[in-house]
Amino acid sequence: MLRRITKNTMKLLTLGLLLPGAVMAEESAPPAVNDMDTMWVLLAAFLVFFMQPGFAMVETGLTRAKNAVNILAKNFMDFALASILFFLVGYGFMFGEGNSFIGLSGFALEGMSDGNLPLLASWFFQAVFCGTAATIVSGGMAERTKFTSYILSTAVITTLVYPIIGHWTWGGGWLSQMGFFDFAGSTIVHSTGGWIALVGTMFLGPRYGKYTADGKSRVLAGHSVPLAALGVFILWFGWFGFNPGSQLAASGASNAGAISLITVNTNLSAAAGALAAMCTVWMMYGKPDLTMCMNGALAGLVAITAPCAVVSPGASIVIGILAGMLVVMGVMLLDKLHIDDPVGAIPVHAFNGAFGTLAVGVWGQKALGLANDGLLHGGGFTQLGVQATGVIAVGAFAMISMAIVFAIIKSTVGLRVSLEEELRGLDIEEHGMEAYSDFQIFTTR
Repeated sequence: MLRRITKNTMKLLTLGLLLPGAVMAEESAPPAVNDMDTMWVLLAAFLVFFMQPGFAMVETGLTRAKNAVNILAKNFMDFALASILFFLVGYGFMFGEGNSFIGLSGFALEGMSDGNLPLLASWFFQAVFCGTAATIVSGGMAERTKFTSYILSTAVITTLVYPIIGHWTWGGGWLSQMGFFDFAGSTIVHSTGGWIALVGTMFLGPRYGKYTADGKSRVLAGHSVPLAALGVFILWFGWFGFNPGSQLAASGASNAGAISLITVNTNLSAAAGALAAMCTVWMMYGKPDLTMCMNGALAGLVAITAPCAVVSPGASIVIGILAGMLVVMGVMLLDKLHIDDPVGAIPVHAFNGAFGTLAVGVWGQKALGLANDGLLHGGGFTQLGVQATGVIAVGAFAMISMAIVFAIIKSTVGLRVSLEEELRGLDIEEHGMEAYSDFQIFTTR
């Protein structure tokens, strides 16, 4: 009797929620899945989720103490918002049936399926990637963006911009049909976030005091290099879920071999990126700047994300070296253009995401699963041309669409805090609290 009452109660609750995805999960489960593959994808998703605090630590450490709560709040709410919106809308736009531009079905997962994995496992893996793309934007727009405005922009990114780009590629859209290859998201995730960060930063303008009257750059030093270093180590660790997890299977000799290659390539590129950035900044400025070394490692990770499954370990080292050099040059370029990126999000994610995607067409190998050999393996410019098309299309779409969004936000609720709020710190003004007790001293009359 008790079991019958409980069963009927659960049915009523399910009907009352009016979420078709909940019914679908019970009625449309795949008939047979591989347990090992499922557990591997979920474990990888957990590692990618752990990258969220990694981003939070990097951004918080590289910005000033008076804005620490604001940075943490944006990273925290990025994932919360991305989870809900990607479940209700984004996953359908990305993987639903529709046309070559956008999916038009599968909202709240209704009617969706994944032939190789339980649908909910597949959704969760994709959801943490969506959260990552949104979080990248936070660093470039740090220390002067209204919290409300930032949340609004995140909602658009996770609901529309990222899912549409994902549909073009991983969802079987027009870029996928051309043969575009981005294994784990150098362009789809990282460049998308990086280009949006660039647009947002340009709309905001530089932080107060960043540039002198004669145009020289000032260092607005972050308050905790140890915190930022911890964040980079967390991200490096999480990337072993980001890239190898994108194999989406672990059972069988071929998958085990692929995961091993991807893991080694990921690590080698990160290490090479850190070393190359250290050498580059040391030669140029006479000191091995640790923050550049850390961004060099991240640049290597971003750059190898697209080609990690189709290049050799030797090629991954070369890609990492070039990525580490590129991130240093990118920081210098932005400084000359007076584009204020507090944490280096644009050189790391936009520039190196584009470079890594192009690297597929240079070092990629057909023997490892690519449609065409890359330029250095006798394949000519065929694959490189396809990769370049994807880089340009995604960059243009991300920048133009979010420029419209930022323009609307700026003209309505406003995008940037007041000068007084910026000087005092966003923690007190936006959140009414401090990251560090008694950091600010107030006097009363």
